[in-house]
Amino acid sequence: MVTTTKAASEPRRIQVVLNGKLVEATAGLTVVGMLERHPHPGRFAPLGAVVNGRLRSLGHTLVSDCRVDTVDYASKDGASIYRRTATLLLCEAAVEIDPTYNPVVGQALGGGYYFSLRRNGAAPPEIEPALVARLKKGMQRIIAEDRSVVVERVAVEEALGHFRRAGAQDKVMLLETTRRAEVQWGRVGAFKDLVIGPLAPSTGAIARFDLVSYAAGMVLRFPGRDFQIRPMTQNQSKLYGAYLETRTWNDELEVSNVGQLNNAVIRGHVSEIIRIAEGFHERKIIAIADDVHRRQPEARLILVAGPSASGKTTFTKRLGVQLRVLGLRPVALSMDNYYVNRADTPKHSDGTYNFESLEALDLDLFNDQVRQLVRGEAVETPVYSFPSGARSAKTVPMQLRPGEILIVEGIHCLNERLTVGVPRENKFKIYVSALTQLSIDDHSRIFTSDVRLLRRLVRDRLYRGYTAGDTLRQWPSVRSGEDRYIFPFQEDADVMFNSALVYEPAVLRTFAERFLLEIPIDSPMQSEAYRLLKFLHLLVPLFPEEVPQNSLLREFIGGSAFRY
Repeated sequence: MVTTTKAASEPRRIQVVLNGKLVEATAGLTVVGMLERHPHPGRFAPLGAVVNGRLRSLGHTLVSDCRVDTVDYASKDGASIYRRTATLLLCEAAVEIDPTYNPVVGQALGGGYYFSLRRNGAAPPEIEPALVARLKKGMQRIIAEDRSVVVERVAVEEALGHFRRAGAQDKVMLLETTRRAEVQWGRVGAFKDLVIGPLAPSTGAIARFDLVSYAAGMVLRFPGRDFQIRPMTQNQSKLYGAYLETRTWNDELEVSNVGQLNNAVIRGHVSEIIRIAEGFHERKIIAIADDVHRRQPEARLILVAGPSASGKTTFTKRLGVQLRVLGLRPVALSMDNYYVNRADTPKHSDGTYNFESLEALDLDLFNDQVRQLVRGEAVETPVYSFPSGARSAKTVPMQLRPGEILIVEGIHCLNERLTVGVPRENKFKIYVSALTQLSIDDHSRIFTSDVRLLRRLVRDRLYRGYTAGDTLRQWPSVRSGEDRYIFPFQEDADVMFNSALVYEPAVLRTFAERFLLEIPIDSPMQSEAYRLLKFLHLLVPLFPEEVPQNSLLREFIGGSAFRY
């Protein structure tokens, strides 16, 4: 017989640092329960919470002393919850119209996600605007009803049975390669979807969205940082074309999602996938070289731009090889030597130097010398000393000979201000980025920026003396610079090259998982590290031995045939 004292039966008390304030609570209380007495301090409604460095739903139960920081749409974590929940609403609206409808997520586009619409597993037909309007109306009704978002933990066997009956092969293949005993699914009606991350507590949280027709599909659009929906004003036809091209490559490889990739790795079919994926890259680089050759003798200047870790350097080297095959000799000009003196460098609001600003370069000198080089004239190019932060007295003579073509690589290369002195017909602009089209499943994207982040994280840790925590800490500033200096000019490119490789996330896991685990549990970067680790754990790791030495991936994992 067990006896309990009065003291033993009393609720256990825990201490919680909630949004920076120490409060006492009863063990077993949920985050949303705590917010009833201690409201979320943000301007927008709370959507989730980071509990001891891990993103959780507002329904998460607190059982011990912890730190809790609630998140809303103003944060990256809050926005991810919002977008994930909005996608669930789109899927529910689709099956309420027709149970055989399946929205399939694609590229980030127009301030949202591009979707096609499959029916009974068939290839997606063009989505009529009238159907888009019905789907939007259905989502608005679900939001107005403010339905509870129900998340349930179920055995993997139960989930597999459900998704097999539903014909959701994307989820079946993903679950067949997991070794977890349980998974979660979420629903707001009859449709059930795997929960890849936290969801909002109810559909009423999705206060603003838009659903618009785009090309053969539709775009589910989200609010901007000010929580307002902006009109789709920027033409993104070239980005959409690059997306379609890569989607076609993935379809030919029969690897469109993580489950298919995992299956190929486990069954030993990935060697052929690697060879074909690399072959697609080589074919595209050859086609770009052919385009440059056709524009001779006018095109004397090749400009290569793209965001961080897009593989610009290896792409440029491989393009140079193909240009040599066609009889053109590429000559590189480094923009690093055109920085203004440190004392004249623009600064951020916090007083640190802004080396990514266009004004950090001597634009007048760069324009003058590039214009002269394109004309075949001789110039004395500068040499910049980074340790002293000033231009050296030394110069390097340079002149393009017959058959030579100038190549410049840098973040500003698509901005016309950089080369305003050179006529447009003399320039060939190339945009390079890792626009991954591999998805987790039909409804969950792999963020393009995450693949680039993992590339940079691995390279920085292996070769540049930075820890994974250092890279994660710098990443928001890097992304801010991309938003300002690169993405607004991407459609001005003559051609886009997608440097993503369908198999690379599995290779990156082999390196990145270890490096992310080096980040201390109490680090401010732990929340982002945990998010990336959760994604990597979905992948079956792939050893790098079969990655070709000329692959763009080698720029980040090492072993490249090129020198950097």
